[in-house]
Amino acid sequence: MQLLTDRDLLVLKDLEQFRLLSTRHIQRLRFHQHANVASGTRTAVRILNRLEGHGLISRLSRRVGGSIRGSAANVWQLAATGERVLRRLSSETPRRRYVEPSPQFSRHTLAIAELATLLHEQARTGGVELLELQAEPDCWRQYTNAAGVAKWLKPDLYVVTADTQFESHAFVEVDLATEHLPAVLRKCLAYQRYWRTGIEQTTRDLFPAVVWVTPDETRARKLRTAIQDEPRLTTELFHVIPVNEALGVLAPDAPTPNTSKGGTT
Repeated sequence: MQLLTDRDLLVLKDLEQFRLLSTRHIQRLRFHQHANVASGTRTAVRILNRLEGHGLISRLSRRVGGSIRGSAANVWQLAATGERVLRRLSSETPRRRYVEPSPQFSRHTLAIAELATLLHEQARTGGVELLELQAEPDCWRQYTNAAGVAKWLKPDLYVVTADTQFESHAFVEVDLATEHLPAVLRKCLAYQRYWRTGIEQTTRDLFPAVVWVTPDETRARKLRTAIQDEPRLTTELFHVIPVNEALGVLAPDAPTPNTSKGGTT
């Protein structure tokens, strides 16, 4: 195998972080300095094909839907050989099984990757600094519940951005309108239990906003109503927005709400 370039390794690390990425995502993340999108996409396709030929990455049998066609619609994941390369570079890289994911998992994972890619693009404009962007499982938080049982809180993303005035911290849940409302409320209650531990506040001096990103305003209204109608929830912790408004909320237009350690109900 020929020597990998720095950009090759960045592509492998992106796939490790986000699990699945389309060719278009990879072009936007790592091949955006070309004269135009078409040129960047051609270069990305050539490099992805080379990495695939070395067994470092693999493409899914299903492609991205929508308006994207051709090679840009391919979806990629890290292959076992690529994972071994990264593991040699960092002893912290765990082993993971690389199999064809389900269509539902793929749609959700790619929606998370799309939001992360948008945040990177926003940061490149210079108006916002992207201080942290953790994907699963790095954004997960462990805590102990009232019964003394260890639990995991599993956001889709943890995001910290900043401008000249404010930092914005958020746990992000990407909703595709596939979960029933009781499941959404159970996840909200898990965030509230974690908030009450005070762990995050001790570490970061604040508790991040919990931002639900929905496909559209209709779904957003349903989630807002369900959260407001649940008497056990501290509604100020939660923000529900359609995806077209996500950057405006995750960017630091306003300080994170003052939600320090809560009491007990």
